[in-house]
Amino acid sequence: MAREGVDTVELNKTISADFGTVIRERRSVRKYDASYKMSQAELEDLLADAVLAPSGSNLQPWRFIVITDQATKEKLLPIAFNQQQVVTASAVIAVLADLEAYKEAGRIYDKAVAAGYMNQETRDKLVDNSVKFYGKREPEAIRNAALIDGGLVSMQLMLAAKAKGFDTVPMAGYNVEQFRELMGITDRYANVMLIAVGKAAEPGHPTVRLDVADITYWNQFGAK
Repeated sequence: MAREGVDTVELNKTISADFGTVIRERRSVRKYDASYKMSQAELEDLLADAVLAPSGSNLQPWRFIVITDQATKEKLLPIAFNQQQVVTASAVIAVLADLEAYKEAGRIYDKAVAAGYMNQETRDKLVDNSVKFYGKREPEAIRNAALIDGGLVSMQLMLAAKAKGFDTVPMAGYNVEQFRELMGITDRYANVMLIAVGKAAEPGHPTVRLDVADITYWNQFGAK
């Protein structure tokens, strides 16, 4: 609903402009103010925005390990090839994908019933369909779908952080097996990425993007 005295068109323009600023000012930051410590409440608030991202069948397969303990970050440093943001950022958030997320469908749809979004009959049908469909899928297909959802929540997390005045950098460069061993991660979960988050000590450098016209095809690949 528009604010009193502000019509819907004007309000939508304001929202668009704010979002445009966020996506244009988000950059990969690798140098952080080590003296700034995000609170647990700030990190939880950030994750609460991130998990509004979409996911297949709304199964929300993302899981997070939030690393704020300095001693643990020091252990992570060599595993992450000595990237200094690991120890200077307020937190390193490991994004994982639950390869058996469909087993949690009942818990998700129970919340939807409690919120009044669906009735019990619809809930039971959706849970049954999820278990039957995902239970028969090839492991590779389940993994690929979960990683897509993990990418969606990761991008939303980074944009939410920027909107709240924080900076981030996504990290794929780390020893996955050593990290899994350090954190005690079982085979049920796949690694998506690490995300360092905190207050920038230096801004990330500007980058360029290819023109839309150079990477977009209409109605058929290869057709401009």
